[in-house]
Amino acid sequence: MAGNVTMYSTTWCGYCRRLKGQMDRAGISYTEINIENDPESADFVEKANNGNQTVPTVLFPDGSTLTNPSLAQVKEKVGA
Repeated sequence: MAGNVTMYSTTWCGYCRRLKGQMDRAGISYTEINIENDPESADFVEKANNGNQTVPTVLFPDGSTLTNPSLAQVKEKVGA
């Protein structure tokens, strides 16, 4: 499916696991970055979420982000 997105996550995040599974089943490609292992990504997530490290934060090809989006929101953004 069109639109490779970047998902910022952590290993312990249940919402991240759920969204990854939904995106896998829907055929939406993504790159996952664990913010616990990447300080620059953690900083990006904080900036996108008013100082909070809230995950999942999804970055789209157009540069926009959504925090804890539904699969429907992701599909809409990638044109699925």
